[in-house]
This record gives sequence, structure tokens and C-alpha cells, in this order.
Amino acid sequence: MTNRPVGTRQARDLLRVAFGPSVVALVVIAAVVLLQLVIANSDMTGTFGAIASMWLGVHQVPVSIGGRELGVMPLLPMLAMVWGTARTTSAAIAPQASWFVIRWVVASALGGPLLIAALALAVIHDASSVLTELQTPSALRAFGGVLAVHAAGALIGVWLRTERRLTALRWVPGWLPEAGRAAAAGVLTLLGLSGVVAVGSMVVHWSTMHDLYGITDSVFGQFSLTLLSVLYIPNVLIGTAAVAVGSSAHVGLATFSAFTVLGGDIPAVPVLAALPTPPLGPIWVALLIVAAASAVAVGQQSARRPLPLAAAAAKLVVASVLAAAVLALLAHAGGGRLGNFGDVGVDQTTFAPAILLWFLGIGGLTVAMTGGVSRLRAPKRAPAPGLDAPALQAAAGPSDGDPFATDLDDEPATQPVFASPPRRRPAEPEPQPDPEPEPDPEPIDVGHYLEPPPPPPPFTPREPMAFDPDEDPEAHFVVDDDGDTGWPRRTSGEDRRPAD
Repeated sequence: MTNRPVGTRQARDLLRVAFGPSVVALVVIAAVVLLQLVIANSDMTGTFGAIASMWLGVHQVPVSIGGRELGVMPLLPMLAMVWGTARTTSAAIAPQASWFVIRWVVASALGGPLLIAALALAVIHDASSVLTELQTPSALRAFGGVLAVHAAGALIGVWLRTERRLTALRWVPGWLPEAGRAAAAGVLTLLGLSGVVAVGSMVVHWSTMHDLYGITDSVFGQFSLTLLSVLYIPNVLIGTAAVAVGSSAHVGLATFSAFTVLGGDIPAVPVLAALPTPPLGPIWVALLIVAAASAVAVGQQSARRPLPLAAAAAKLVVASVLAAAVLALLAHAGGGRLGNFGDVGVDQTTFAPAILLWFLGIGGLTVAMTGGVSRLRAPKRAPAPGLDAPALQAAAGPSDGDPFATDLDDEPATQPVFASPPRRRPAEPEPQPDPEPEPDPEPIDVGHYLEPPPPPPPFTPREPMAFDPDEDPEAHFVVDDDGDTGWPRRTSGEDRRPAD
């Protein structure tokens, strides 16, 4: 346990939330840029401008170089930034923190990156005066991208800490966290199975990937292509997921779907070897199994706790909408313009609706088959206490001979079916006769040996006798009838000790 004051600890936590993830990203980007410049034997002109541009690129801000816009940014650094913001925000919030403290933490998570974004725009604007090919991005787009990325991370961190407190509110349904977990299960299952399909396609098109690596002969160039491919893996997974649910993905003029493929030029990035080539074989129709399996995962997660029909349907709808919204946002962030190749991304008009169709259709069928809908019957009203069966029948009304028929329908609608019974005074208990006294037990003769002995006579001390030297001691002896002498006779008033 730290001995620092509370104010010092809070200030340290707020600084970590505000600048921790952004500073870590700046350090990593600076190391990569300096390594690239050293290997290329280039001078350090415009180093800070390149670092600032890449930091904004992590937040999906397009970079313009020489009049060509690079709008397709890798999703992996952005996801890492969201995760870092969510982790620092969650660590700075105590489980019982007040909403005032939570607002300060969220404000720090947004204020620090916005300050760094303003500094980055200033650095890029200053570097563009030296490097004429580097252009300053739009300030609105820069601040919007930074705000969106860190707001998503802050909201995730706050939700992880205050989930129980939020679900305890009256206006928040209890199944809302379960819907969120079901949406996460559907998204992760869809992206994971899409990754398996992408890896299989890369193995099939291994020669194409070898040709893409052949554009450079240096080891460092191939390492750079490998690192670039790793950064763009989430983008490829989003495109594969779009094809799996029945939508389409496009790279410029090249269009890919589960039913048709139109060829075209693709960038020299080895991970794009997973794209199918025409003519399309029937194996790509099996991609629809990926969408069905993802919908089954959503349904199984939604059916873990059975609910009534309305609540179960609402939970499934919320999970499906949330999953479709997350995938649509990722697809929008992973798309954009790629120089001379044109626009890269997925068909947004069919992507989210296709996800909703799969998750609601197959997911709802899974919920119904796995027991996610509970069949609750209306509880029967118990008879009021104090009324027995004859009294209840009399209150209901006479019958026409049918033991199951009553005259309740003939009474006016305003009269209650079950009337409250009149209050009755409790019956006084009847007096009980006094119990007869039990006879004394007969004495039991246990023998004289159990009777206590008589008490001894009281002891009365005798006055001492004066000694007379002339008295004859033989006068104190008593002679029996036989003439024997012995002890003097004892009387009741004499001492029981033998004579001297």
C-alpha cells in the first residue's frame, strides 16, 4: 500500500490516463521511423513531421503525400490504442468511485490525446514548409478521429468497472450485459472463422504471395512487407467477413463476393494474396457456413439464461444490432482511398443488413431450439385466508347443477370476483377443566440400614474435682455381685472416660 497522499495518487492516475497510451504510441512510432531513416541512409529532415503523421494515422486520419491520399490505415494499431485507453481508464476507476471522479477520468482520457493531436497538427504544418510533398490534414478530421478512438476506449473502460452499478438501475434491463457478451461472441466468432478462411486461401495462393515478396530483394524490405502485412490483418478479416455474410469487398476495380469475382490491380502487400482470383470455384460458397456458425454462437450465448418470449427476443435483437454496428464501424475505419488504386473497403449498404439477417434468423432459431425461451404460466390466485370451500362457493354464487359453472358472468363488471372476507374476531378458547391431583407415591421400605443414626447426646463439661490427699481411692471402686472389682459404673451424668 502506498503512503502517498490521495491528491498525489489521483493526479498520477489522471496523467497516466491522459498521456499513457499516446506516449507509448509515439515512442514506438519514433523508433520505427528512425530505424527506417537509418537503414535508408537518409538525413533526419522531416523526422518529426513523419512521426506526427503516423501518430495521426493510428487514429485513422488520412495522410497526403505528393497529392496522393493514403486513407486505408491499418486497424491493428487503432485497436491497440482502444485497448490501451480502456485499460488505463478502468485501472484509474475504483469499483465504488463516484460519478464525479468518473467524469474527471473520462475527461482526462479525451483531453490528453486532443492536446497531442493539436501539437501534431502544428508539427506537420511546420514540417510541410520544408517537405513540400507533405500536406497538413484537415483539423476537423484529425480531432474527430482522435476523439472517436479514445472515446470508444474510455467508454469500454467505464463499462467494465461500472457494469454492476449500471445494471442495478431501474431503467436498465438485467439482460443487457448478456446481450453485450452475445454480441462479442458473434463478432469474435465471425472474425476468427474468417481468419481461418483467409489463411487457407493464402496457402492455396502461395505462388501469388511469393510474387508479391519478389518486388524487393533486400532482407529489410521483406521484413517491412511482413510487418505491413501484419498491421493490415484486421482489414483483411473484415473483408473476408463481408464476403462470408453475403456482402462484397472491393479494392479499386476488383470486387470480391461469395458469388462472383471481378479481377483488377491490387497493392503489393503479401497479405492480399488471400484474395480469390477468377474464375470463382464452388468452394467460396462454403463461406456462408461461417456466417451461420457465427449466428449460432450469438444464439447460444443469448440462450444461456432462459427468459420470457419478449425479453428473449429483445436480448437477441440488441445483441444482433450491437454486433452489426461494431462490424460496420470497423469496416468504415478500415476503408478509404488508396492512391491510384481507388477506394478500398466493403459494401456498407449490404454489410450491416446481412449481419442482422443472419444473426436474427439463425440466432433466433438457435435460441428457440436450445431452450432460451421460458414458458411461464400465469400464477393461480390462492383463496383468501379464513375462507373455506363452502364459503368460497357461496361467494361465487349458485350454480345450475353444473359443478364447474358459476354465475360470475351475470354480475356487473365492477364487482370483484374475489371479495375480501369480513374481519372476524378470533374465537375465545374454551375453558379447560383443572387436572385431577395425582396421589402421593407409597413409601418404599428400603431397610433400617438406610435410616440416619440418632444424634449423639450433647456434651456437658464437668467441673474439675478438688484433690484430697487424705481420701481413700478404694472408695471409688464398685464391687459386683460376684465380688470382682472393675471399672466404676457409668451413670448418665458421669464422664465416659476410664477412671484414673
